[in-house]
Amino acid sequence: MSTEPEQGARASDELARFLLNVGSMTPDWAESFRAVPRAWFLPSLFWSHSMTTGTNTAVNRYEAPDEWEAQAHANVPIVTQWDDGKHLGTQPGAVPTSSASMPSVVVEMLRDLDVTEGMNVLEVGTGTGWNAGLLTRRLGGGNVVTVEVDPVVCVAARTALSAHGLRPQVVRGDGADGYVAAAPYDRVIVTAGVRQIPAEWLRQTRSGGVVLAPWGTHYANDDALVKLTVRADGSASGPFLRPVAFMKLRDQRLDWGRFGNHVTHYPGDAEQSWTGLGPDDLGGQQQFHPARLVVGMCVPGVAHVLNATEAGVNAWFFSLDGPPSWAAVEFRRGEPAATVYQHGPRRLWDEVERSLRWWADQGRPPVDRFGLTVTPSGAQRPWFADPTNAVPSFNTSVEGDG
Repeated sequence: MSTEPEQGARASDELARFLLNVGSMTPDWAESFRAVPRAWFLPSLFWSHSMTTGTNTAVNRYEAPDEWEAQAHANVPIVTQWDDGKHLGTQPGAVPTSSASMPSVVVEMLRDLDVTEGMNVLEVGTGTGWNAGLLTRRLGGGNVVTVEVDPVVCVAARTALSAHGLRPQVVRGDGADGYVAAAPYDRVIVTAGVRQIPAEWLRQTRSGGVVLAPWGTHYANDDALVKLTVRADGSASGPFLRPVAFMKLRDQRLDWGRFGNHVTHYPGDAEQSWTGLGPDDLGGQQQFHPARLVVGMCVPGVAHVLNATEAGVNAWFFSLDGPPSWAAVEFRRGEPAATVYQHGPRRLWDEVERSLRWWADQGRPPVDRFGLTVTPSGAQRPWFADPTNAVPSFNTSVEGDG
């Protein structure tokens, strides 16, 4: 009869072969991956996330050890904390706030980090500690610093790493600040979604070094993995590699409560018009649709949500900054035109529609045709096809409050 460690070793080896075969993992990471299994870093109770259904299923090691082992070594994301640790019980909480990413995502990011022996690496977002463990196995503990904002998560990760002889420098702190005491770094890898690249990350990276981070806008929850190369002048620029989805850096989360006073009466005295575009043109509910990233870049300072109704879909758009502005679009099934309502100094739907038409004029390019440049002060400029070709901004501020 197989023992649990034997089952885990076999499952880990099978996962390694799978990731090598599909090209997610490069051979130089195979030894570290086999030597440092994800299961070492997982709590007894976690929630396995289905990418197909979006559901989260509780798995308890003591009640279902075989299922726990299977999920620990499966290519699925695992939620390890809800609601910043305030959630109790086995049912999923409201918001996942710490996790173990899909193994394929982890090894793809390590592949893209392109480390070599002797490099110093800063990781922002320790989480379970697995990613830091892989880096430590490859580079040595003296070359890896990992920063975690949550004190409970930080202690658990440090304990798991130490229990298996892995000793990177584990720092409890705000990852947005980096960790200047061990700078400069050759590589910075970020395992939380960001809406603003902190200038500290650039300042703490050597010229020619790389910052690899999931970046996006508040327009949608989606991220795109950006690989920035830091220049001698302290700026950084690089392409988006592919869509990803990460829990957001805590001080960059979107607080939806801020829109409570945007809409006092609906439709009230909002300006009314019509559009021939539909929900699918916005990307619908499809995660990673490139339109969602493009609109977020072209319409700065706007968030949106789609709500299904009995009649069809309602789309809402809210301004994040300045005097409140909002737009609502009622897409009704079977009708060729949708009703648009806009209120406030910005005509948000006009901005969204212009950005979608600009994207269509470019041939609806995917995410990897775009990139980002960040100045030494942290100012961000998305670009299309070439760093000199800035993505247009369609801010249509008007006078009045109609």
